[in-house]
Amino acid sequence: MTQVNQPIQNSKNDMPQDGWIDRFMPEAVRPYLKLLRLDRPIGTWLLLLPCWWSTAMAGGLTDAVTTKQIVIMMALFGVGAVIMRGAGCVINDLADRNFDGQVERTTTRPLPSGQVKVWQALLFLGFMM
Repeated sequence: MTQVNQPIQNSKNDMPQDGWIDRFMPEAVRPYLKLLRLDRPIGTWLLLLPCWWSTAMAGGLTDAVTTKQIVIMMALFGVGAVIMRGAGCVINDLADRNFDGQVERTTTRPLPSGQVKVWQALLFLGFMM
C-alpha cells in the first residue's frame, strides 16, 4: 500500500514521445499536431460517426442525392470533425495551460512545455475557425 505523501511510481506521460507524430512528421509541425491530439483520434470518431451514419441514412431515403454527393459530404464531415475536435482541444489547452503545467502527467503538452506559445495557439485556433 502506498503512503499519502509518497509519489506514485511509473506515472504515465500524457504526450508519448514515440508515436507516429514524432516518427513521421517534420519537427516544426509536431507541437501543433499534438495540440490537435491527432495521435488520439477517439474524439474525432465520436464527432464523425454520427455524421456519417445520418448522411448514409438520409442518402438512402431519396433518389435526389447521388453516391458521389454522399461521398463528398462524408469527406467534408471528416475534415470538419478533425478541425472541430482540434479546435476544442486547443481551447481546452489554452484554458488549462497554467493547471497543466503543475500536473506531472500534462507538463509535456505543447502549451505548458513552451513548444507552442499562447499567441501561436490563438493564431492556430483562428486559422481553424
